[in-house]
Parts: sequence; C-alpha cells; structure tokens
Amino acid sequence: MPSDQSTDRFLVKVSEDLPTLEECHSFVNSPSCGAISSFAGITRDNFQGKQVNHLSYEGYVPMAEKELRKLCEEATVKFPTIGQIAAVHILGDCPVGSASVILCASSPHRKEAMHCVEFLIDELKAKVPIWKREVYEGDGGAIWKENVEWKEGKPKRVMVRQEDKD
Repeated sequence: MPSDQSTDRFLVKVSEDLPTLEECHSFVNSPSCGAISSFAGITRDNFQGKQVNHLSYEGYVPMAEKELRKLCEEATVKFPTIGQIAAVHILGDCPVGSASVILCASSPHRKEAMHCVEFLIDELKAKVPIWKREVYEGDGGAIWKENVEWKEGKPKRVMVRQEDKD
C-alpha cells in the first residue's frame, strides 16, 4: 500500500514528508464548495513548565493510513455535503513551530466543513495508531504521551507518563 493515498475525494498521507497546508487547501478546493475549514497541529515550545525541543512520532504507516481513510469515509457519511478531505500526519521528528497534522475539508457551506474537521481531529487522536514522544531541552528527558480527549466533560483516554533520559 503506498504511503501517499489520494482519490478524487481524499488525500491521506502518513509520512516524514508532509504536503503543506497550502497543498492540502488546494487539494480540497472545488468550484462547488464555498467553504474550506482547516486545522494544523503545531509543535509548541513548552509543556507544564518544561521547554520542548521537538516532538517525535512513530506509527505503522499502512495501518495508520487505513484508519485515517476510514475516518474520512465516516466523516462524509456524518457530514454528507463534504466535497474533499485532506488528512495528513507526520512521522519522525517535528520541530517547534512545525505542523505535525493537517486536516482540511471543503463543503458548500461553512458549518459542515468546520464540524467535519473537528470530528476528524478528535477521532484521529482517539483511533489512529500514531504515537507521540515529547522531547525536552537539556536533560529534561522525554515522555511518550497519550492524548486526553474529552466527551461530555469526561476524559475518553488518559495521558500515560513514562520518563526516560536521552
């Protein structure tokens, strides 16, 4: 299964080399759609008082892309006016200020595109087998992290904290 899977409707990619936000935007752009909503997850420079050097992502590409594609299909059932979707996630190191995940969706009107992107990021974090390691400056070590996602004010998953020194 190739690591860059696109159909007329979906651009799905899990790789060390991501398309840019502009390329994802261009993929979903359509004359029949008046709205494009996008989300870019960017590596921030801090977490709970520690200086973050970078994030590092690992995953099994065929499974991650299969699950990401499944989420795109679910999104088009849930939001039937969606035109195209771009869903891409980096593997490997992601420095501070760079995007690790980009999601774009187009639709005739804004509401479905916005809700689709929100659905995609929440479900991606809960279901797609990609693991995140937060690496800190100096001898701050690193932590493999699990996402905390909220539903009706309650966590669906909890963060697992594992300390190690590099």
